[in-house]
Amino acid sequence: MDIHRCRFVPYPPSTINALAFSHSHIAEDQKTAPPKLAVGRANGDIEIWNPMNGAWLQETIIRGGLDRSIDGLVWTQDPNEEIHGSTIIGRSRLFSIGYTTTVTEWDLAKGRPLRQASGTHGEIWCLAAQPPLSQKEQSNGAAAGQWPGQHLIAGCTDGALVLYSTRDEDLQLQKVLVRPSSKKAKIISVTFQDRNIVIAGCSDSTIRIYDIRNGSMVRQMTLGIGPAGGPKEIIVWSVKVLKNGNIVSGDSTGEVRIWDGKTYTFMQRIKGHRQDVLSLVTSFDGTTIISGGMDRRTVVYKQVGKGKPRWAEVSHRRYHNHDVKTMASLEGRGISVVVSGGPDASPTVLPLNQFGFENQRALPFLPQENVIHSASKRRLILGWWEREVSIWRLSKQTKSSTGSEENEEEPAARNRKLVAKVLIKGEANITSASVSDDGSLLAVATSSDIKVFQLRMKGSEEGDGLKISKIACPTSFSSGARLVKFSPDSKWLCVVRPDSQFSVARFTSSGTSSASSNASIHPFLSKLTRLDRQIEKFTLLGGLGSYDRTVTQIAFSPDSRILAVSDLAGYIDTFVLAGDEDLTRTDLVAEENDAASSHSSSDSESDSESEEESNPRLVYGQHWTRNPAAFSIPKLPSTPVVLSFRPATSSKPVLKALTNGANGTPHATRNNPHPISNSVPAVEDRLFVVTATSDIYEFEILKGGLSPWSRRNPTKVFPEDFRINKDQARGCIWDISASSSRERVWLWGVGWLWMFDLSRDLPPPALEQANGTNGTEGVKTSSRKRKRRGGKEITAGAGSAIPDRELTTGISRTMSKYVHEETEEDQALVKDPYSNSAMDLDDDENQVSALELSRRENSQNGQVAEQEDDRPHHWHTYKYRPILGMVLISEEGEAGPEVAIVERPIWEADLPPRYYGDQEWEKRGVDEL
Repeated sequence: MDIHRCRFVPYPPSTINALAFSHSHIAEDQKTAPPKLAVGRANGDIEIWNPMNGAWLQETIIRGGLDRSIDGLVWTQDPNEEIHGSTIIGRSRLFSIGYTTTVTEWDLAKGRPLRQASGTHGEIWCLAAQPPLSQKEQSNGAAAGQWPGQHLIAGCTDGALVLYSTRDEDLQLQKVLVRPSSKKAKIISVTFQDRNIVIAGCSDSTIRIYDIRNGSMVRQMTLGIGPAGGPKEIIVWSVKVLKNGNIVSGDSTGEVRIWDGKTYTFMQRIKGHRQDVLSLVTSFDGTTIISGGMDRRTVVYKQVGKGKPRWAEVSHRRYHNHDVKTMASLEGRGISVVVSGGPDASPTVLPLNQFGFENQRALPFLPQENVIHSASKRRLILGWWEREVSIWRLSKQTKSSTGSEENEEEPAARNRKLVAKVLIKGEANITSASVSDDGSLLAVATSSDIKVFQLRMKGSEEGDGLKISKIACPTSFSSGARLVKFSPDSKWLCVVRPDSQFSVARFTSSGTSSASSNASIHPFLSKLTRLDRQIEKFTLLGGLGSYDRTVTQIAFSPDSRILAVSDLAGYIDTFVLAGDEDLTRTDLVAEENDAASSHSSSDSESDSESEEESNPRLVYGQHWTRNPAAFSIPKLPSTPVVLSFRPATSSKPVLKALTNGANGTPHATRNNPHPISNSVPAVEDRLFVVTATSDIYEFEILKGGLSPWSRRNPTKVFPEDFRINKDQARGCIWDISASSSRERVWLWGVGWLWMFDLSRDLPPPALEQANGTNGTEGVKTSSRKRKRRGGKEITAGAGSAIPDRELTTGISRTMSKYVHEETEEDQALVKDPYSNSAMDLDDDENQVSALELSRRENSQNGQVAEQEDDRPHHWHTYKYRPILGMVLISEEGEAGPEVAIVERPIWEADLPPRYYGDQEWEKRGVDEL
């Protein structure tokens, strides 16, 4: 495989301004929706992450827009309801602010604002959610008449404190608790001490306590005067409340202060930072405080001493290379983590209860969705971000560069050329973009519109650029899209709307040459409907609603006759293109108005769906229909992150189409001169799937089951280095050659590249691995046996466990008790999170899933004969990182396909300037590190 190593794509990382978990703590018996992490960025994007017991999958991105910024995020949980003996879990609702006077609630299923509220007050600087009414308070009647849900409190730049109501699934301004003050004191941070008492950190060296029931100020605590040589007023950047009611504040002097929660008096101060303390988190039990500051430090505090213990700094490290601007914590169900972020754009996950015993983990700042695409027939690379699309053309590699690693990066003038740049009008950022394989069509989608362009080559006298012309789109495209993707033959465009309903548009061209042809879109869109998965109504009404049915992946077969889509829940729906193409058919033109009216009708009418299936409307003699074997494809254990059809090879037997004519076309009659063909196409139907937990499956779509290769090669026989990898796969490249019997797939993630040979079975796990040694380096693992989930070591949700010999705490995890020189027992000094019964372990081999049953079905192909050659079964490298995209440039390289690996190192990106520590390496000594 020939590789272009590219770093010229200027993908801009965006500052993390806000972090919020849907739950800060989850009790073992608590009925609630799965926890999610919301990441708010300076470009207006909101990323939704799923912790997945430490796998950390970026599920969706709600795109921002021009001059939009997410500066605060808050989740609320509506109270649960009991109806006819069933529990409807309360809705998980996400709210945001952006330094305006507006609070926005988001529809996660559609990726759009759901409702907004504002008032006559200043810009909102901070936002906090009221603690929910506990079950104990509800049962003893102590809070009779109170709504058990959560309201919102907002602090403004003019000193106002505003209460917003979220009752009855609405968002309204309830009342202004504190009017703007004449002193112009800004409310910088806010939190609740209980359901009625609000703690507000201000910009005038004070912390004010208010009662939201009557708006009165209960107490005012002053921090004094700022240090000499600096501002006199101290800014309270963050306030938190411990479990016992004590208050913790972080301010612009770099100090963390502890205040008595009953008398509201000062107790203790700790100088843990050299600059401002910007963020704070506390553990649920109140035994740990973690602070992040402008000096890039993350400091951990715990109570030491007996009697009246005092807080002390126990550790500090620099996990970020910029300000630690925001933090959020999650505890419960086997997870105990703190996530921090700032201008360096990468969320960093730290262990909370296991701090010092587990490593941290930096999540990638690059999106899970591919923003790099290619048109291999024209050697074009497309990259998109915000409201911009850029297209480059790569020249062929020279012989000197293909054989020498030193010359892997050719000079920019010889290797690439920017041939087009498209700026999308409007305020909304791009949600998806796709370029056809022949490089003639470009589709760009936002949350409100879809634009399609035709790309033509310029003449030699006009330069090497591309001519771009806009194509008229049907009115249905004005609703926007979540995903768009062209088929390999450039005739079909799959459009997934924001509500995850999707349709397929047909493209036609007039003219004999690509330079003179004009592309157009057929007026009728083929609307496709997914299978009814029989999800309980109570599930859709509560929690996250239909968010799990969000479509995230689209794949066309190489001949464009099969379409597959998958969602966050793990379901895969497939459709086939039936019939033969007949460009002479004009019977649909008379039905254009009817088609438009049917598209505007309700999407939930089952009668019209069944009628459309029985009497399909043709597009040039063809129509999309649901795969008859779609019901047989089981739900996957986790979200698919890669969907790709295997290219056809001569060794794969082609399925015979079910036809009712000699050549697959029904016989024409006098009354039906253009009969409808419902035959299943005879095509390559093997779909390659990789999930978020690194499980690999291959389905034969038209048969509705696993392929023989996938039955013989379950995930447990894959290399351990691949199975324990925490970063999800982002895409794949196929290396198929019938002449050389080569069937390889190249999987890539942010920091790795793996190759698997699919022409033969993988070897069984090495004996050394079974005996507790690493099959790669031959180093024995620790004797402490760790529980595993799906081949992965179970941790508290951050990085891997630190070996005992590398612990910096000075002690091990266990203490051995000796009696007469014999070990009597081992006592754990550190709480073991791996014994938590609430964790869903997959260690029980007696449980048989639908996929296991599919694997155990009788396979006609039996065993594959062993091949005695020196070709590797698999290969991997970590040389390329971080990978923004890997795309096919040409299928005719000297050593297989020619690909481009686009890297985007964070040190090459333009980050905001640091306010402290810039060029620190030049002026500090070793003793200051």
